[in-house]
Amino acid sequence: MTEPEDSSLVSSCLKGNAGAFEILVERYQRQIFNAALRMVKDYDDARDLTQTAFVKAYERLESFDPRHKFFSWIYRIVINEAINFLKWRRQHEALNSGIAEATERPDVDIENGERTEMVQEAIYQLRVEQRVLIVLRHFAELSYRELAYVLEVPEKTVKSRLYAARQALCVLLEEKGVTASD
Repeated sequence: MTEPEDSSLVSSCLKGNAGAFEILVERYQRQIFNAALRMVKDYDDARDLTQTAFVKAYERLESFDPRHKFFSWIYRIVINEAINFLKWRRQHEALNSGIAEATERPDVDIENGERTEMVQEAIYQLRVEQRVLIVLRHFAELSYRELAYVLEVPEKTVKSRLYAARQALCVLLEEKGVTASD
């Protein structure tokens, strides 16, 4: 049996079938959570942001434009929530609060784990706007068109901002001693 299309599920949900939205949640919760986690670097905060994004999506489902992918629409919601959360957190945290250390997974090679940690740490050091681009393009694998939709900017703007974000990330990685050949 084939999986129902997102647009069919949204339509069914709007007609009162709450179970249709559950399918959408199951289909995308892992990807939405991962995007939130890469933005805020805290498991519990990412879980809360994911839940908030789905609640807001459900409440605003009638505003969904079926010409676009549900996937892109829900990403827009979670990224906006993450940006708002980061602004709020920045205003309420002490300046000298440390960044929590990521725990190593025993099944990951130590050298690769250290490199991954350095890359992730560099991503967290990017400006939020740059981090969004890197996360959505390279981890969520959104196309330029989908990025333009999520960020509400033209594709050319996405490309130039993504180029600048990549350049900034390269500088941060070089400062940490990570090079492209690593």
